Amino acid sequence: MIEFIDAHVHIRTGDKARLSSDPYVIANPEGMSDHPDAMAEMYRELKGMAVVFDIDDETRTGLKASNEELAGWVRKHPDVFIGFGTVDPWKGRAAIREVELCHDLGLRGVKFHPAVQDFAPNDPRFFPLWETCARLGLAVLFHTGTTMAAAGQPGGGGIRLEYGRPIPYIDDIAARFPDLRIIMAHPAWPWHEEQLAVLRHKPNVAMDLSGWAPKYIPQSVIHYANTLVQDKVFFGSDFPMLTPQRWLREFAELPIKDAVRPKILRDNVVRFLGLSDLVRG
Repeated sequence: MIEFIDAHVHIRTGDKARLSSDPYVIANPEGMSDHPDAMAEMYRELKGMAVVFDIDDETRTGLKASNEELAGWVRKHPDVFIGFGTVDPWKGRAAIREVELCHDLGLRGVKFHPAVQDFAPNDPRFFPLWETCARLGLAVLFHTGTTMAAAGQPGGGGIRLEYGRPIPYIDDIAARFPDLRIIMAHPAWPWHEEQLAVLRHKPNVAMDLSGWAPKYIPQSVIHYANTLVQDKVFFGSDFPMLTPQRWLREFAELPIKDAVRPKILRDNVVRFLGLSDLVRG
C-alpha cells in the first residue's frame, strides 16, 4: 500500500545530469544521493511514490533537460516514480512539440519555473502552451514564491522574484484556462496570502508544501491546509534540497486533523492527477 506521494522531487537529466550538482537545487545536508536509482530505492523503502521532474532553462543557461531520459527513469521505476516533463517556454513552436512529446511519453504533467526560466506566465505569447497542456490533459506545476536559485549572487543572478507571484500570474492563467489543472509549488512566501486566495477562488488550482521544512511553513498556510483548502494541498519535499524523511517527521508534529493528514500525504494528489491506477492496492 502506498502511504504517501511526494509531489515535488528533482531529477537531473540531459546536460544537468553531467554536472556534479544542479546549480539551482541545494543538496540535502544529510548527503543522500540524488541518483535516480538511489532515489527510487529510498521511496520504495519508505512505501511512497514521487513526482519527478527536471527544469529545462536552455534559453537562459544553455543547459537542456531531457524528457526522454526522465521518461526512461519512470519506465525503470514505475512503482515509485510519476513523471512530469519540462519545457523551455521560449522555444516557440518547438516548445509546443515538446509538450506533445511529454504526453506521448506518458508523463502526467509539465514543470515550469517562471523565475529561473525568466518569463511571465500570463504573457499571451505563452498561451499556446497552456492551451496545449489543457487539451492533452497535462497538469502544470509552477514554482511560486521566492527561490534560493542564485541567491546571494550579484543581482540574484538576474532572476526576478516577481514571476513567482500567484497574483496576477497564476490567477490570470487559471481564469483564462479553467480546464487547465495548475499546481503552485511551495508555500509562496512572501505572497502566500495571495496563494491562499487563489486556492479558495479557482477550482482548477492546487498547491504543494515543498521546499519548506514543515515547522517553518507560515501559520496561515497550515491553518488553511487544515481547514478551508484541505482538499487542495499536497505533500512535497523538494528533494534533494529537503529529504522526505525530515519532512514527514516534522509534519507528524504539526496540529493537523487526523482526517486531513491522509489527504495531504496522498489522497489529494491522487484525485487531482488521476493516479488511482498507480496506488491501488
